[in-house]
Amino acid sequence: MPKHIDINEAILKKNDAIASELRQRFADNHVYVLDILASPGSGKTSTILATIDALRDEFNIAVIEGDIASNVDAEKIKAQGTAAVQINTGGACHLESAMIKRAVDVLDLERLDLIIIENVGNLVCPTDFDLGENAKVMILSVPEGDDKPLKYPGVFQVAQAVVLNKVDTLPVFDFDREAFEGSVRSLNPAAPIFPIAATKGDGVDEWAAWLASEIRDVQ
Repeated sequence: MPKHIDINEAILKKNDAIASELRQRFADNHVYVLDILASPGSGKTSTILATIDALRDEFNIAVIEGDIASNVDAEKIKAQGTAAVQINTGGACHLESAMIKRAVDVLDLERLDLIIIENVGNLVCPTDFDLGENAKVMILSVPEGDDKPLKYPGVFQVAQAVVLNKVDTLPVFDFDREAFEGSVRSLNPAAPIFPIAATKGDGVDEWAAWLASEIRDVQ
């Protein structure tokens, strides 16, 4: 009988092997790597920009931008004076460790403290792919609705922290913050939740303080 081959299992096994190599490489250079997961429009890039502003005096930072197409977000990062490497997936709904390895090869790890990976906007595919990161962080914006943890539990379960963005819009959206936080904690009791308004700076200091502590732990 012909042997059954699980393609997905083979892909993930290869991905995990490269991710393990990357993780060791990052550890050897004392670089903290953050994988940002979120939907399109949640404010990933604005959150990254606010995070860079809050941490740049203490840490050397680079960003790896993942998009299906275009380099719009990478150009925004570069305009702020931060190194950015663009990855276009050509239609794939997630980044893979092999893509990260190619991007890292153009960065000077010895001079970096933090690499922020902005994954492709998607709440399903990226959760299965280890990129060698220290932490995955989920960003949800208020306009997306408080029911997302119920609809997409996997992404909240793998997150080491959850950022609730655009909290300044709470008065104009039917968003039950108590229900949202309860759903997150039922899925992931250990993950802190950081309410922020990235474009206005509200709450960013608390989020950045948590991240700074995580970075110092690997130095």
